[in-house]
Amino acid sequence: MNVSSALEILKNEGYKYTEKREDLVVFFAKEKRYLSAREVLTYMQKTYPGMSVDTIYRNLTLFRDLGILEETEWNGEKRYRLSCATDAHHHHLICLDCGRTRQIEACPMDNIPVYDSDFEVVGHKFEIYGKCGECQ
Repeated sequence: MNVSSALEILKNEGYKYTEKREDLVVFFAKEKRYLSAREVLTYMQKTYPGMSVDTIYRNLTLFRDLGILEETEWNGEKRYRLSCATDAHHHHLICLDCGRTRQIEACPMDNIPVYDSDFEVVGHKFEIYGKCGECQ
Protein backbone atom coordinates (compact mmCIF):
# COMPACT_ATOMS: atom_id res chain seq x y z
CA MET A 1 0.00 0.00 0.00
CA ASN A 2 1.22 3.50 -0.75
CA VAL A 3 -0.03 6.93 0.29
CA SER A 4 -2.11 7.63 -2.81
CA SER A 5 -3.86 4.24 -2.73
CA ALA A 6 -4.63 4.68 0.99
CA LEU A 7 -6.13 8.12 0.39
CA GLU A 8 -8.09 6.74 -2.57
CA ILE A 9 -9.60 4.08 -0.29
CA LEU A 10 -10.71 6.78 2.16
CA LYS A 11 -12.27 8.79 -0.68
CA ASN A 12 -14.00 5.76 -2.24
CA GLU A 13 -15.46 4.77 1.14
CA GLY A 14 -16.91 8.25 1.66
CA TYR A 15 -14.48 9.60 4.24
CA LYS A 16 -13.28 13.15 3.83
CA TYR A 17 -9.71 14.03 3.05
CA THR A 18 -7.91 15.87 5.82
CA GLU A 19 -4.32 16.98 6.06
CA LYS A 20 -4.07 15.12 9.36
CA ARG A 21 -5.13 11.85 7.78
CA GLU A 22 -2.69 12.33 4.93
CA ASP A 23 0.12 13.10 7.41
CA LEU A 24 -0.78 9.96 9.33
CA VAL A 25 -0.57 7.79 6.22
CA VAL A 26 2.69 9.48 5.13
CA PHE A 27 4.18 8.74 8.55
CA PHE A 28 3.36 5.03 8.25
CA ALA A 29 4.70 4.94 4.69
CA LYS A 30 7.94 6.59 5.77
CA GLU A 31 8.47 4.39 8.84
CA LYS A 32 7.74 1.02 7.16
CA ARG A 33 7.35 -0.72 10.52
CA TYR A 34 4.83 -1.47 13.24
CA LEU A 35 4.08 1.58 15.40
CA SER A 36 2.23 1.94 18.67
CA ALA A 37 -0.54 4.51 19.11
CA ARG A 38 1.77 6.31 21.51
CA GLU A 39 4.48 6.63 18.83
CA VAL A 40 1.91 7.90 16.35
CA LEU A 41 0.54 10.42 18.85
CA THR A 42 4.04 11.71 19.69
CA TYR A 43 4.80 12.20 16.01
CA MET A 44 1.47 13.84 15.15
CA GLN A 45 1.56 16.21 18.14
CA LYS A 46 4.72 17.82 16.71
CA THR A 47 2.56 19.29 13.94
CA TYR A 48 -0.83 19.19 15.67
CA PRO A 49 -0.16 19.94 19.37
CA GLY A 50 -3.82 19.65 20.38
CA MET A 51 -4.34 16.21 18.85
CA SER A 52 -5.79 13.75 21.34
CA VAL A 53 -5.15 10.07 21.85
CA ASP A 54 -8.85 9.47 21.05
CA THR A 55 -8.36 11.00 17.59
CA ILE A 56 -5.37 8.74 17.00
CA TYR A 57 -7.25 5.60 18.07
CA ARG A 58 -10.31 6.52 15.98
CA ASN A 59 -8.17 6.95 12.86
CA LEU A 60 -6.07 3.84 13.52
CA THR A 61 -9.26 1.80 13.92
CA LEU A 62 -10.80 3.33 10.79
CA PHE A 63 -7.64 2.69 8.75
CA ARG A 64 -7.48 -0.89 10.02
CA ASP A 65 -11.14 -1.51 9.20
CA LEU A 66 -10.61 -0.14 5.66
CA GLY A 67 -7.54 -2.36 5.13
CA ILE A 68 -5.12 0.58 5.02
CA LEU A 69 -3.32 -0.58 8.16
CA GLU A 70 -2.51 -4.03 9.53
CA GLU A 71 -2.71 -4.62 13.26
CA THR A 72 -0.78 -6.92 15.55
CA GLU A 73 -0.19 -7.11 19.28
CA TRP A 74 2.88 -7.69 21.36
CA ASN A 75 3.69 -6.95 24.98
CA GLY A 76 0.00 -6.27 25.52
CA GLU A 77 -0.03 -3.32 23.10
CA LYS A 78 -1.61 -3.04 19.66
CA ARG A 79 0.73 -1.94 16.89
CA TYR A 80 -0.02 -0.85 13.34
CA ARG A 81 1.73 -0.73 9.99
CA LEU A 82 0.77 0.17 6.46
CA SER A 83 -0.82 -2.85 4.79
CA CYS A 84 1.31 -4.88 2.45
CA ALA A 85 1.12 -4.05 -1.23
CA THR A 86 0.58 -7.68 -2.17
CA ASP A 87 -2.63 -9.65 -1.96
CA ALA A 88 -0.68 -12.92 -2.06
CA HIS A 89 -0.94 -15.01 1.09
CA HIS A 90 2.08 -14.46 3.33
CA HIS A 91 3.18 -13.98 6.92
CA HIS A 92 5.73 -11.78 8.71
CA LEU A 93 8.92 -11.78 10.70
CA ILE A 94 8.65 -8.86 13.15
CA CYS A 95 11.54 -7.21 14.99
CA LEU A 96 10.60 -6.60 18.62
CA ASP A 97 13.06 -3.71 18.93
CA CYS A 98 12.42 -1.55 15.86
CA GLY A 99 9.11 -2.99 14.59
CA ARG A 100 10.36 -3.60 11.04
CA THR A 101 8.86 -6.54 9.21
CA ARG A 102 9.87 -8.93 6.52
CA GLN A 103 7.49 -11.08 4.54
CA ILE A 104 7.77 -14.84 4.48
CA GLU A 105 5.96 -16.79 1.79
CA ALA A 106 5.79 -20.16 3.58
CA CYS A 107 2.62 -20.90 5.51
CA PRO A 108 2.63 -23.24 8.52
CA MET A 109 -1.02 -24.08 7.90
CA ASP A 110 0.14 -26.24 5.01
CA ASN A 111 1.55 -28.66 7.61
CA ILE A 112 -1.29 -28.65 10.14
CA PRO A 113 -3.85 -31.39 9.56
CA VAL A 114 -6.94 -29.40 10.60
CA TYR A 115 -8.53 -29.82 7.20
CA ASP A 116 -9.03 -33.52 7.92
CA SER A 117 -11.15 -32.76 10.98
CA ASP A 118 -14.67 -31.46 11.39
CA PHE A 119 -13.30 -27.95 12.07
CA GLU A 120 -13.78 -25.32 9.38
CA VAL A 121 -10.85 -22.91 9.18
CA VAL A 122 -11.96 -19.44 8.10
CA GLY A 123 -8.70 -17.60 8.70
CA HIS A 124 -5.41 -17.60 10.53
CA LYS A 125 -2.54 -15.36 11.53
CA PHE A 126 1.10 -16.35 11.91
CA GLU A 127 3.86 -13.99 13.02
CA ILE A 128 7.41 -14.69 14.13
CA TYR A 129 8.94 -12.27 16.62
CA GLY A 130 12.65 -11.69 17.12
CA LYS A 131 15.39 -9.19 16.33
CA CYS A 132 16.39 -8.04 12.86
CA GLY A 133 20.03 -7.91 11.77
CA GLU A 134 20.33 -4.21 12.61
CA CYS A 135 18.96 -4.64 16.14
CA GLN A 136 20.91 -7.77 17.13
